[in-house]
Amino acid sequence: MINLQEKHTPSAFSLFNLGFRPFFLGGALSAALLIGLWLVIYSKGYQPNYYNFGVYWHAHEMLFGFSLAIIAGFLLTAVRTWTSVQTPHGWPLAGLFILWVVARILPIFSGIPDIVIAVTDLAFAPLVAVGIGWPIVRSGNFRNLIFIPLLVGFFIANLFIHLELLQITEGTANQGIQLALFLVMIIISLIGGRVIPFFTERGVEGVQCRKFALIEKGVIPLSIIWIISSFTPFTMVTVVLSLTLFILHGVRLAGWFKPAILKVPLVWILQLGYGFLVIGFGLYCLSLLEIVSQSIAFHAFAAGAIGSLTLGMMARVSLGHTARPLKAAPIIICAFVLMALSALIRVTVGWLPLPDLAILHLSGSLWIVGWLLFFVYYLPILIKPRIDGVYG
Repeated sequence: MINLQEKHTPSAFSLFNLGFRPFFLGGALSAALLIGLWLVIYSKGYQPNYYNFGVYWHAHEMLFGFSLAIIAGFLLTAVRTWTSVQTPHGWPLAGLFILWVVARILPIFSGIPDIVIAVTDLAFAPLVAVGIGWPIVRSGNFRNLIFIPLLVGFFIANLFIHLELLQITEGTANQGIQLALFLVMIIISLIGGRVIPFFTERGVEGVQCRKFALIEKGVIPLSIIWIISSFTPFTMVTVVLSLTLFILHGVRLAGWFKPAILKVPLVWILQLGYGFLVIGFGLYCLSLLEIVSQSIAFHAFAAGAIGSLTLGMMARVSLGHTARPLKAAPIIICAFVLMALSALIRVTVGWLPLPDLAILHLSGSLWIVGWLLFFVYYLPILIKPRIDGVYG
């Protein structure tokens, strides 16, 4: 066990002191670059298989590149706080980050054996699981062991994708992409249920969030059943479960919301992101009934819930864990607004009186600018030591 409040004299370059630092920066930059490159690829109608870029690359990198990096950064930071046991830092953390970076750029180069690309990429989730699993087991903090099978689930989903790209299986890549997206929704439900009401009550004076015991106990098990059902031929079961989760998450969010949060950007962005999760379940239900496109539902989850929630969480966590005041700067408030508009526009493809490609470019451009604003503002914060001298 370590004393997390012990005073250190960290070096001026503190990027690898704690997990959120490199992965939040790397994730933010990748979010901007990946969408920028994807817009160019998509505009030219160039959609070959993943190792040569294409539609699988876009979905894969937004889930296993961007999203998983943010999840890793959050967990490597939160587990340290939950357990009072140090998670990977220094050179081990740097090595884990370099692995993530290498996995992102290997497919760009010709001549790299496909199996090398696959093995490099597949190694990341298990190593993150080890990085958080040891502190959890050592401290007896078994409540948080749930994140280990979730990371194993990411490995399995990624394996489905690579097996098809290696021409070992057929039809498994789409299943892997869908499984990964739904696993992110479970993590949002799990972590969001813990931290959004906490951050709301701490950030908005006089606000008391309401929680519903049955929903808190049942929403994660029901979500797991929902994922399983989505891979079965029993479509109506999935429709009912999606509708149920739409209602439960909506009630959950209603218990957290108070008009006073609209004055606190670090809070409203989190609740807005969770609102897109609610909308995603509703749209997915409608997509199964062939009323709306499944792509619209998936992008409500991805561009909406993942985009807004990760941006808001990263902004808040980065301030808190560097001992800075919990107040969003104007440039970050601007990023929040751009992210919300990006998601809203992306979900309304086909409904706005504009060509679909123009809408995609508008949404993607807002997304890119939002993440670049985060990167520029938080770069000095995340590479410099905490202002209180505590190592982390």
